[in-house]
Amino acid sequence: MSTHMTQFFDLRDRIALVTGGNGGLGLGMALGLAGAGASVVIAARRLDKADAALARLREINDSCRFVPLDVSSEEYCRTATRTVVEWFGRLDILVNNAGTTVRKLPQDLSELDWQTVIDTNLTGAFRCAQAAFPFMQAQRRGKIINIASMYAMFGAPMVAAYAASKGGVVQLTKSLAAAWADSNIQVNALVPGWLDTELTQSARQQIEGLHDAVLNRTPAKRWGVPEDMAGPAGIPGFRCIELRDRRVSGGGRWLFRAGMIGGSRGRSRCARFFDGPVRPWVP
Repeated sequence: MSTHMTQFFDLRDRIALVTGGNGGLGLGMALGLAGAGASVVIAARRLDKADAALARLREINDSCRFVPLDVSSEEYCRTATRTVVEWFGRLDILVNNAGTTVRKLPQDLSELDWQTVIDTNLTGAFRCAQAAFPFMQAQRRGKIINIASMYAMFGAPMVAAYAASKGGVVQLTKSLAAAWADSNIQVNALVPGWLDTELTQSARQQIEGLHDAVLNRTPAKRWGVPEDMAGPAGIPGFRCIELRDRRVSGGGRWLFRAGMIGGSRGRSRCARFFDGPVRPWVP
């Protein structure tokens, strides 16, 4: 690949903040960004997991750091983004990955259950994006990557709150992309399928037959792993997704979607990408 082309896929001078980056999908994506050269700050509540995650990241890039974050707090979100800018002088990439779920039938969900999931997965992403916006606007450049879910496209009995939150993340992505395009801020969503994480491990314990059902619908006959998200997470952050000509690059008005990694029939392991204008976009 020519030097001219490789510069578009080089993140060596970029600063990334990954929420929920101390494990699971978040760490997998953080490793991918660090591998492309970015200085990555992982943000999460669980300090006990941070040391091990940072050790892995610093094997790739010793400038990586950790900042405490509770996405249910507006002040935490603003403090985390401000801290990143104080450390590095700017914030180029935000990955909104922090999430949770409560697995109950809809009639058994308490209002607190519902509010906890919506507040973390949807409102938390909004808080972090809103906190990052003034810094990205000032530098006239930014990438925001929201992590949705295949449940944004379809439902299941035990995930009413989770599916609603992730459907909201997709719609939030479209709205932010349309609103912030003129500031050269691109907002994209990744839609992963079944990956082997703490959340899905507990799901397999709780839902009988889930493990085999996922294997049966996956041609590769395996669950995805967090590292499978390393590549898809990096692509929306690359220089090739920049505001050059809005008719070509979209300038933030386009929704980027990753195929169902390791989960959907015919789309196992590899990610498939679909570009399309925001308004007529359909799953």
